[in-house]
Amino acid sequence: MQDGPAGAFFVMGPKGAELKIISSGLDFEYRWEHVSVSTERRTPNWAEMCFVKDLFWREDECVVEFHPPKASYVDCHPFCLHLWRPIGVEFPMSPSILVGPRRDP
Repeated sequence: MQDGPAGAFFVMGPKGAELKIISSGLDFEYRWEHVSVSTERRTPNWAEMCFVKDLFWREDECVVEFHPPKASYVDCHPFCLHLWRPIGVEFPMSPSILVGPRRDP
């Protein structure tokens, strides 16, 4: 069963490329939210993935891109990336200091 913003969308991205987006909405069978993002000629960049994240999720929600073991790859489109969020589970995050010191705005 699906609910929420499910569907296929064509959206102009922040860098001028058309983004092809497919959202599963809320998948209660598998307990995940999933959005795939692709362009026609290249893999989406960081700014485009952040833009799509902000379209489908709130600023305070953690969403991830996985790098699974190669044996688990599913490669249906050469220029596609995926965003994932588990339903009903707070996603663990690493301490930000492991990336570097935070700067105050």
